[in-house]
Formats: sequence, C-alpha cells, structure tokens
Amino acid sequence: MAIQLCIFEDESVTQLNPLVYVRPVYDLRCGITTLREKIEHGFPKMKPTLLCRSFLADVVRQQNPGSTVNEFKGEEFLFVNGRAILDAQLIKRLGRTTGEVAFVQGGAVVAARVRRASAERLRGKLGQVLCAEDFTGLVPSGIAREEVKTVLLSYPWEFVARNGKQIVSDFSWCVKAATCGVATRGVAKGKKKPPVALPTIHKSVHLLKKKDIHIGEGTVIKPGVVIDAEEGPVFIGKNVKVFPQATIIGPCYIGDNSVIKVGAQIYEDTSIGPMCKVGGEVEAMIMQSHSNKQHAGFIGHAFLGSWVNLGADTNNSDLKNNYGSVKVMVNGKSIDTGSQFVGLTMGDHSKSSINSMFNT
Repeated sequence: MAIQLCIFEDESVTQLNPLVYVRPVYDLRCGITTLREKIEHGFPKMKPTLLCRSFLADVVRQQNPGSTVNEFKGEEFLFVNGRAILDAQLIKRLGRTTGEVAFVQGGAVVAARVRRASAERLRGKLGQVLCAEDFTGLVPSGIAREEVKTVLLSYPWEFVARNGKQIVSDFSWCVKAATCGVATRGVAKGKKKPPVALPTIHKSVHLLKKKDIHIGEGTVIKPGVVIDAEEGPVFIGKNVKVFPQATIIGPCYIGDNSVIKVGAQIYEDTSIGPMCKVGGEVEAMIMQSHSNKQHAGFIGHAFLGSWVNLGADTNNSDLKNNYGSVKVMVNGKSIDTGSQFVGLTMGDHSKSSINSMFNT
C-alpha cells in the first residue's frame, strides 16, 4: 500500500521570521538543497503532500504544479516536520514502522505514522501549523510515542551553523543527481553522455582536490580563479559564471545561473542559491535565490532571503567586541544563541543602501 508523505509546518515556524513570511519552512535552504528536497530524497517512493499555512497555499501550488497541497489522499501517511534534517538511520526507522506512532524530540513531533481515520481528524487543521498535541491526541488513548534524536532547525542562525556540514552531506547524492559529474579543465565525467554543454574552465584555473569539485553544464570559469576543496567539497551548478581572480573555498555551493564577480572571496560554509550575483567577501552565508551582493563589503554568518539587494560597501558584523555569545530578539524575546558568530538575517525583497552597516 502506497504511503503518502506529508511535509508539515509546526508551531515553531514563527521563530524563523522574516525568512518564512513568504515561504513554507521546508523551502528554506541548508547546504546544497532545501529541507524539502532532503526529505523527499530520503523517501523517494512516497508521493509528497505539502502542508503549509493557508495564506501560502496558492503560491506553493503555483511553484509546484501537480503537487498535492493542503489535502490528504491515501490510506497510510507519514508526516514529517518541515524543520527536520533526518539522518539515514532515522529514515530507515520511519520507513519500517507499521503502527501509528509519533516520533518526538523534546516537545516537538519530528514525524508521525498514522492511518486514514487518524489523518481525517487532522483535516480541520489544514492550512494551520501543527503542534504535538494534534498528533498525540488523535485517538482517546493516544498514539504511541517514541523519542528520537535528530536535527530540528529552530532559528536562522542554526541554519548557518549547520550549513557547512550539510554541504558535505548533500554533495555525493547531488552530484549523482546532476547531469554532469565532476568536471575539470573542460572534461566531464558522468553517467549521461554526451553532456548538454561541457563547462568551460580556463587553463590557468587552480582546482585543489579535484575529486571534491563539481562544475555543472555550461558553467564558465575565467582565468586566475582558485577553487579550493581541501577542507570541504565545492558544488557549482549549471550556467554559472565565475569571473577572473575569484577564490572559492569549500564547503561551498553555488546555484544554477549565478554570477561570481571579479576578485570575489567566497569563504567556507557558504550556499549561494540560483540566479544570484555575489562579489566582495562572504563567509558562512546562505542566500536563498535571486539575490544580489555584487560589490565590495563583508557579509558573514548570515541568512539572506530571495530578491535581496545589498548596496555597495554593505557590511555586517558577526562578532561582538567582547567575544561573547550573541543575543537576538525573536518575537519580542531576547534569545541567547550560544554562538560567538551571528550575522545578518534579512527577509525577501529587502534592500540596503550604499555604505550600510549592520552591527552585532
């Protein structure tokens, strides 16, 4: 019997504002892919259903034609929290479970296996965030609970802190899923032959630890570029342009159709989504998509949404002068991040003027 995979948002989603004002939490990027892409990769035989807040439903349908949104179809369901990054062991455990079980971590439901009768009791919650009680109270006696330990991302800085590890984790399966395999000096190795358009890599480009560098179809790497994968892999997507003298240090991801400007310094733990333009210096930065930081200036330990534009010489601090733990206001409360390095979080369609400075 086919199992319906339901990816849901829970009550902690507001802790990720402003990044989730215009998207479900599972469409946030961490590593090479979004959280949703990781979940779907873990359960390739299950057809996904996308559960989201009601005001996002039309946008989610438009962006995912043919997908089921805010609806239940089937007899058996696996609900997975959209904030979760599941390891291989937990994925196998969820796949083998047959009874009705809620898998919990602390006070949050990571995943739940339920049957149709129980799922129908959740129908009134479609278009709303779900909480632990929605699952554990599905039947009068309560469904079984099993404690698990996994990654549940609760705040923007947790995405940034996790990003480098996720690039490493995503790299091998993302390379297999790509049309081209690892490409060096214009020669691609992969299952699909011939590739649509081999990357063009100038002979003066320096590729350090080539086996951990993936360069996609149609990408152009100009003279004098250094791509250093000695400390972590570098995944560059399709039709990317990397201009002369840029330095890219892994772990790093650069999405399709993005542009890396002349002399850019792309340090480790950085993910640049598709259709972005980046120059200057960045470190441990996540950029969703369609955003620009083209000019001089430093952005580090930061998470930028889509359609963000930073004016020339925009900088953010990511370290306090006393080297202490950074505190951030979230929904009116001061949260101690427990981290020494926390930079800028900027939501979609936000802009900064030239010479803007964001302190810690």
